[in-house]
Amino acid sequence: MRCPLCRHSDSRVVDSRASEDGAVIRRRRECLACKQRFTTTESAALFVLKRSGTLEPFSRAKVVAGLAKACQGRPVSTDDLERLAQQVEETIRATGAAQVETGEIGRTILEPLKELDVVAYLRFASVYSAFNSLEDFESAIASLRKERRA
Repeated sequence: MRCPLCRHSDSRVVDSRASEDGAVIRRRRECLACKQRFTTTESAALFVLKRSGTLEPFSRAKVVAGLAKACQGRPVSTDDLERLAQQVEETIRATGAAQVETGEIGRTILEPLKELDVVAYLRFASVYSAFNSLEDFESAIASLRKERRA
């Protein structure tokens, strides 16, 4: 880590603390050349591999936006969507992978969304499971009915 004051490339960590949600680590450092102290923050980078082959940083806001589209007109609060998006991000980060495909994000969303609202689940599943026909919808609905009876 380069010192922001003298630009020396070596420093030592004096103190480390995790943020409240544990996603960011705050480190207090001391430059070995000028002895000045400075603070850095570190977070694990998570990238999304899109279908087009491009990489972009993971965005919880995009997950919330996708969920909001699926839940449009449904009795689901913004807080519910935020919690679900956080749960999805935590699940994906727990795998330890630095890169995840968009389809994997979609599949990770499906189960908690099913518990939140089945209509929103069907809307979302129709996109991420690539429903191509009426039979695909009928099969998904039959599966949901079977799960509810069990």
